[in-house]
Amino acid sequence: MPNSYTTLWTNDLCRFLERSGYAGLRLTMLFGGPHQSLPSFERAGVKPGDTIHPVRAFRTRLHVLGAMEVSRIIPYEDAGAELDDEDYAKLLDWRALKAGGGVTEVLLGPPGSPLAFDTVVPADLLARLTFTSRRGERRLKHVEDGRLMRSAGVQGIYRLAADSAAELRELVLDRTR
Repeated sequence: MPNSYTTLWTNDLCRFLERSGYAGLRLTMLFGGPHQSLPSFERAGVKPGDTIHPVRAFRTRLHVLGAMEVSRIIPYEDAGAELDDEDYAKLLDWRALKAGGGVTEVLLGPPGSPLAFDTVVPADLLARLTFTSRRGERRLKHVEDGRLMRSAGVQGIYRLAADSAAELRELVLDRTR
């Protein structure tokens, strides 16, 4: 059964993407690596068929930026040889997501949802947003009165519990209808 994950994008990256005209473009590619600033999707357990929800913590709110289903994960060093011309062009289009280097993996997908920076996770969902791991389930910490006081609980790549994944998916779908 496919899983859904969140990955935190920095405010600097989001500002750059907004200013550079990425809003409205459909996600087709993501990058991972060994560093905290660009964590490994493979190490987090992401597999083809899973969905990735980039999120942003901004001014005590959590924003869901979009969604992309993963169709393939390839080593970054093999991208030039493995990608056809169309996918290689997408690699160049989305290179801003590489966040300064250290990339070791490329996640490819069919066009996902359009990238948007204004979809706020509602306070009630934020309070019950649940992540799951081998150790069990956990709710997002540092939520007070529907506001995200610290982003520590979303820094990295985390698997969502099924109910939370469905609700984030609905937020993204509602935006595109």
